[in-house]
Amino acid sequence: MELRKVQKTSGGTFFVCLPKVWAEKVGLNKSSAISISESADGRLVLDAKYGVEHAPQVAVVKPSAFLNREIVGRYLLGYDTIRVEAKDRISHEDREQVKLASSRLIGLEIVEEDYSRIVMQTLLEPSAYPPEKILRREYSIAAGMHRDAVLAFVDGDVHLAKNVIARDDEVNRQYFLLVRILRTVIQNPSLSEKLGILPIDCLDYRLTASLVESIGDQSVQIAGKTMRLKEGKLAKEVSQAILKFHKLAFEAHENALTALFTRDVALAESVRTMRENVSTVFHEAETIASAQPVDVAPHSLAVASFISRIYESSVDIADLVMPRTA
Repeated sequence: MELRKVQKTSGGTFFVCLPKVWAEKVGLNKSSAISISESADGRLVLDAKYGVEHAPQVAVVKPSAFLNREIVGRYLLGYDTIRVEAKDRISHEDREQVKLASSRLIGLEIVEEDYSRIVMQTLLEPSAYPPEKILRREYSIAAGMHRDAVLAFVDGDVHLAKNVIARDDEVNRQYFLLVRILRTVIQNPSLSEKLGILPIDCLDYRLTASLVESIGDQSVQIAGKTMRLKEGKLAKEVSQAILKFHKLAFEAHENALTALFTRDVALAESVRTMRENVSTVFHEAETIASAQPVDVAPHSLAVASFISRIYESSVDIADLVMPRTA
């Protein structure tokens, strides 16, 4: 950090000299123009490249056992173009991996392809994707999965359970998109202003998105138990106990997300104060499930445990809520 004293002309204008090293590095001359903008926290941001067109970032990836992970990683880092290049022909298996990765990432499309090269390009404008909107979408899907997974289990509805599992891909797509946008915001102050989100808020959004994804993952686990239950039939008291527990957990994450978006500290605190009631209902469900036949008890106990984890994720989300004045 370099400190410089503010000076003032006889006409009342305040000025500060720019560091010579920085000015030369960005190519400033005597008559060069730079943009000056004020951020939401009162800082001034100088941009010597404001009129320069954004140069696309290109990443080159070689086929490997980790090809899918490599592509996802480059996408999350904000690369505009991802080129998969092989020394010889790209194998059929690797082509399938590329197509799978592309289908999992919003805005990433294959634009060129030949025997040794596949080019993917990100066709999205970051300013068109406000982080809050993406997070709301991700949560809406995950919340629906939670509700339907429990209903599928108590009703023995295998078709609905399969539908819940299928929806997990869309939760992941929204999660990956949000991480990409947040990383772009952190590196681009002007985008931060345009989207109305401070860089310091990006960490909370990132953590919340991960916790929402966890709710979706637990819902998939519940749906999986429906598939394994097979011919097992839940007793009415088991269904009622699980539905009662589910209602509490669902209310918890609904309140947690509402509190996060509105910065309602009291509502966030109410999620944590539910813990005693949640613990009581959880133990009731466990007691009832433990007394069931061997083909039902383990699955019912597991479902109760997954719902408990969903509640814990809700508490973690609520803990991120800070007063608007903070």
